[in-house]
Amino acid sequence: MSARTAADIRAALPHPVIDGDGHTVEFVPALAPYLRDEGVDMAHPEFARIESGHMGPPADWHALDVDERARSRVCRGAWSGVFASALDEATSKLPGLLYERLEHLGIDLSVVYPSFGLLFVTLDDPDLRQGACRALNRFNGEVFAEYSDRLVSVAAIPMHNPAEAVAELHHAHGLGFKAVVMPGWVQRPVRAVAERWPEAAPWALWVDAFGIDSEYDYDPVWQTCLELGLSPSFHSSSMGWPHRRSISSYVYNHIGMLGEAHHTTAKSLVLGGVTRRFPDLGFCFLEGGVGWAASLFADLIGHWDKRNGAAMAATDPAALDWGEVRRLFEKYAPAWPSDAPGPRQWRSSDLALIDEFAASGAERPEDFVELFARPFFFGCEADDPVTATAFDTRINPFGTRLQALFGSDVSHWDVPDMNEVLEESWEMVESGRFGEDDYRDFVFTNPALFHTRANPRFFEGTAVEAEVATLLARR
Repeated sequence: MSARTAADIRAALPHPVIDGDGHTVEFVPALAPYLRDEGVDMAHPEFARIESGHMGPPADWHALDVDERARSRVCRGAWSGVFASALDEATSKLPGLLYERLEHLGIDLSVVYPSFGLLFVTLDDPDLRQGACRALNRFNGEVFAEYSDRLVSVAAIPMHNPAEAVAELHHAHGLGFKAVVMPGWVQRPVRAVAERWPEAAPWALWVDAFGIDSEYDYDPVWQTCLELGLSPSFHSSSMGWPHRRSISSYVYNHIGMLGEAHHTTAKSLVLGGVTRRFPDLGFCFLEGGVGWAASLFADLIGHWDKRNGAAMAATDPAALDWGEVRRLFEKYAPAWPSDAPGPRQWRSSDLALIDEFAASGAERPEDFVELFARPFFFGCEADDPVTATAFDTRINPFGTRLQALFGSDVSHWDVPDMNEVLEESWEMVESGRFGEDDYRDFVFTNPALFHTRANPRFFEGTAVEAEVATLLARR
């Protein structure tokens, strides 16, 4: 831990600190009237499902005995999110108290995301889902309104289909929101299973990540984001996916759950051509770190090099000398069956899929800098040493700096002491993993650029308005 306090660190910085991923924990008794106004009954069994983290039929892990958990593979969720400190516990639920403490925490402005409310976007019932999201957004919009110069509240946008998402984007914008969070994926039943065995459909699911092979065309959603000046952020996890259903260990289910989900979404958006069609839109993947992104960036380039359209054309079975192949088989394996290999017959529809990078628009490996590194931002927690990977131009292809941004994650269990968050981030500088320019980009430049990419006026009226305006003028 740094010997300097958060306030001391901030006082010595020549730039503000923007927290790109703070949190509030919804105080349910205060939220409940908003839910009732939208016709939402929290006794609905779907709330038990999202609380348990299970992605199949509704089930409450806590209500099941050990044998029942094993039979249904209901994954274990967190045991407790309560803080050891009464001050931090209250701060997680009270916007006014968080606002009062920001200076002591060394934070100039925090973009504040929901907590339990993040799960509302995953509810299956459309009326329940839309009602819960609207109630949540109205509640947070109202309780954070008087603190908007330093606390920017975020609206939750469901993505089960484009029409619903577009409607909720307009609704949130009408409430005054300028930041939104979306699920990074929707789990949908496999139709072949649902048609033949409908009772098994809740378990036979596939992940739709809104890009490649999506059930719908989500371009109207991205276009609406541009028109309304809203930059999409994602805060979904892979908790409850088939390989994350430990019935006994939340830690097993939790480790890597956000990065893995983000890997799925980012890959889908690039290969589905979303970043090519919407080059002016930024996307932020929160709380999963940047290690997965550095790996994916390199993997996309490596796969393009070997499997782009021209490379695949060079392996056309029709161009191979099959007679020579058969001769070699006869010479080196004369005792094997006489059915020597030959060319496979492909359907024309399959031949059209040979270039799997066609939708991305990549024509050379350097194109992935514009298709991946420029539009994507990556929320990293203060104590994650892998964040240094983002700024290591020796490792990242073409000397690229990935756009990692500081996310305090205050109000969640993995920040046991809110006072120490900025101190933990500054350790990156003290240890030599970050330079001071890297730190500036981490806590100021990158969070500012993400939110102003679609809305240059995002920070107007806030405590960092002047500094962000100067930043943008210099670019």
